[in-house]
Amino acid sequence: MHVDALVPILNVSSLPASFVWFEKLGWPRKWDWSSDGGEPSFGAVGTGGVEIWLCRDGQGGHGPNGTWLAIWTDDVDAVYARCLREDLEVVRPPLDESWGVREMHVKHPDGHVFRISQPVQHHHHDSQDH
Repeated sequence: MHVDALVPILNVSSLPASFVWFEKLGWPRKWDWSSDGGEPSFGAVGTGGVEIWLCRDGQGGHGPNGTWLAIWTDDVDAVYARCLREDLEVVRPPLDESWGVREMHVKHPDGHVFRISQPVQHHHHDSQDH
């Protein structure tokens, strides 16, 4: 599997407070998103080409300690096929999301969830087409 980037996602109780803390560390806010128009529920801080994503209250508590890693790759469907071939626990098959990525989720035996993503291409084959 070719990997383009690895982005940790940290569960936090307040994104605004976390943005202030990370700003003090020298990691400014890169972006944020609110599902209801109120306080942000998802966002990122970063420096250079590196980001840490922040998630308010775990959005469902991925992983036993909130551990949820985002991995960017060039072919989510190939990773999905490999996971199936290797009998890994896929908890979410590849789907094109409204925010412009194709992603799947696979679970480690200890409960850690890996969110494997790629930018949506103009044309691709759905996993059901294979």
